[in-house]
Amino acid sequence: MPPKKKKETKQEEVLVPAMVDEQGITETLITNFMPYAMSVIVSRAIPEIDGFKPSHRKLLYTMYKMNLLHGQRTKSANVVGQTMKLNPHGDQAIYDTLVRLARGNGALLHPLIDSKGNFGKCYSRDMAYAAPRYTEVKLDAITAEFFRDIDQEAVDFVPNYDNTMLEPTLLPTAFPNVLVNANQGIAVGMASTLCSFNLAEVCRTTIELIRNPRHDIMTTLLAPDFPTGGELLYNRAQLEQIYETGRGSFRIRARWRYEKQGNLIEIYEIPYTTTVEAIMDKTAELIKAGRIREIADMRDETDLNGLKIAIDLKRGVDPEKLMQKLCKLTTLEDSFSCNFNILIAGTPMVLGVRRILEEWTAWRTECIRRRVYFDLKRKRERLHLLKGLGKILLDIDRAIAIIRETEEESEVVPNLMIGFGIDETQAEFVAEIRLRNINRQYILKRVEETSSLEAEIASLEELVGSKAKLRNVIIKELGEIAKKYGAPRRTIIVEEDEQDAVEEEDTTPDYPVHLFLSREGYFKKITPQSLRMSSEQKLKEGDAVSQTFEARNAEEIIFLTNQAQAYKSRLSEFEDVKASVLGEYIPAKLGMEDGELPVFAFLPGDYSGGLLYVFENGKVARVLANTFETKTNRRRLTSAYSDKSPLVAAFHIREETEIALYSSAGRMLLLNTALLTPKTTRDTIGVGVMTLKAGQRVESTKLLAQVTLADPKRYRSRTLPAAGAKLSPADQPEQQLTLGLD
Repeated sequence: MPPKKKKETKQEEVLVPAMVDEQGITETLITNFMPYAMSVIVSRAIPEIDGFKPSHRKLLYTMYKMNLLHGQRTKSANVVGQTMKLNPHGDQAIYDTLVRLARGNGALLHPLIDSKGNFGKCYSRDMAYAAPRYTEVKLDAITAEFFRDIDQEAVDFVPNYDNTMLEPTLLPTAFPNVLVNANQGIAVGMASTLCSFNLAEVCRTTIELIRNPRHDIMTTLLAPDFPTGGELLYNRAQLEQIYETGRGSFRIRARWRYEKQGNLIEIYEIPYTTTVEAIMDKTAELIKAGRIREIADMRDETDLNGLKIAIDLKRGVDPEKLMQKLCKLTTLEDSFSCNFNILIAGTPMVLGVRRILEEWTAWRTECIRRRVYFDLKRKRERLHLLKGLGKILLDIDRAIAIIRETEEESEVVPNLMIGFGIDETQAEFVAEIRLRNINRQYILKRVEETSSLEAEIASLEELVGSKAKLRNVIIKELGEIAKKYGAPRRTIIVEEDEQDAVEEEDTTPDYPVHLFLSREGYFKKITPQSLRMSSEQKLKEGDAVSQTFEARNAEEIIFLTNQAQAYKSRLSEFEDVKASVLGEYIPAKLGMEDGELPVFAFLPGDYSGGLLYVFENGKVARVLANTFETKTNRRRLTSAYSDKSPLVAAFHIREETEIALYSSAGRMLLLNTALLTPKTTRDTIGVGVMTLKAGQRVESTKLLAQVTLADPKRYRSRTLPAAGAKLSPADQPEQQLTLGLD
């Protein structure tokens, strides 16, 4: 047995090193992660200059090859299946792409797919689209502008993923589709968000930039335009930044109308960035919280006629003020963040509108040059054949005789080449003429084409060699497209300064209340009337009131916990109770963590003054109250105070005062708060105030106004830290609280 065990151990020692392949982290990133990241950036998530991601391009090209530009609609399932020859990422991903491009979904300003069936709606989060076996699609008419040059070598073609067919690297779009239809994608380490612009405005702006590179695009490209309409709050500075840098944001707001007869508001256009369900959920949340009290009922009345959110108003409500409040508190007014990140020759670049149009114009110029060269090449080949045909015009009988006298078929072409001095291509063309066409009239008509072809070739050669004439072709095409497909703006432009800032009205009832906080975490808010009827407080066995103070119902309250966290709330969120009940359990009410209890509460008011923290180790920290002020409605604030030493007491002070510190050694020290510098960091550890020996600690504190001392000077010290003075018998406290009162 021992030798066998030793043999197994030896085998393990040999095998383990063979299984471990050590590799540096840098090498791993370069070898494994970087190729993946680049693949996602270049081949999946970021659109290119034609305005498409690879998934869009593969889908549209497949539909073009299926003759769906001019043919009848077909089931979406057929399109999805055929597209998998180019896109191997799964049928569901392909269908999701198809849905977004469809007219029925409404996500694009100019839909690329003519659809029939249920494709959901871009403005609805919950409206599901039908399965591909139920819906039917074909290419929309505007896609003809993507494929007009596709068969004329205007763009490069590459093999698909299994090398069975070719696909275009780009679609030769005849207008700047990259700016006309919205697009977004998230890659590895970068993202892209392109808003949509009106087609007619984009074409007009491109034409003006071609004619004058210094053209002010703000005069022709007024603002973004979205399929869901709405109102764009026009801020020239913001749009100039987007047009120049490709980054920035602007605000969009819903459109609505007031129906006086039914006393209701109908919202019929919403921002492109939100959904009906998001708006209704947020509004319902506001109604439940009591922040919106003017609404009697709200419902989604969206139907085949379009989007509609109906809001029934209570009597006497001003609809204008209510909508201003809803726009401020919900996504009825939302911002659209732009990040014009596109691929230029395989390199991701963030470009402004001017640069994008310049890049597109340069790329489109090359596409037209390649298209013209393709036509030129074909016409030259045709001219070459006709010139060969012209050489046999005067002696057709001789050509026939040569063919008849040739014994072998393979010698016909060589004999014609010798007999008339033409090349092989021309001889093949002559030899293939049908018997019925061997007449002088046919040959004369063909020869007459020569002069017209020569004129066309000269014109094309002049065009392909002139950049200015190629740009004129682009201008002509853009003008035709704008006239044919241009449509009025859907998103209305509204000057931002026309909108008056509305302050949210505070509808919270305001009245005096008495507050009680117990050591076990129970909180009571009692009205003075109720307290006069019964002032005896009901508490759990062993519990006691740690704080009590007067306040008003509309005020804010902050609770500090034993885990150095702060929880903010409003007194109006607590129910008015009687003294005969336990009250609300704060950890459950505010969602505190397990074992977390409130140890101190204060009313921040206008956040003036500061907080005084006294710790067991003799240190005291003074923190400004405005460090608890937040711009958002956050409930929990971490690091409310330092947890390096246990907290003995906390005080909310608005003016300078003195506090008494009691140590476990029977000593007391009076501290004037003016000696402490207020800090802006909540979790500061404080400064040493009371000197303690090993094993000693600060046991309790009180405000000087709460204690009676025979000789206060005895306990004051000129320098800090100080040990304090022994308590005289007359100054012995009857009972000390662990936490101060507000």
